[in-house]
Amino acid sequence: MDIDTYKIDEATLALLYLGLHERCRAWKSFDWDAMGRLHEKGFISDPVGKAKSVTFTDEGLRESERLFRELFAGRG
Repeated sequence: MDIDTYKIDEATLALLYLGLHERCRAWKSFDWDAMGRLHEKGFISDPVGKAKSVTFTDEGLRESERLFRELFAGRG
């Protein structure tokens, strides 16, 4: 099966928003490859380390909220 990693990254970023805490942190319990790509794109802090969460960049926080609303908000 051919996997669209762009769509995986968008969904991961949106779901990170679901776990938002302390204004700009999110639990990092997602696929490591996707988390690495989000870091490379400048949306989150480096996920490698002992911390159990990552920090959104300003751009990452805006984009995660936008994607969360686009992918998961009710349509009614």
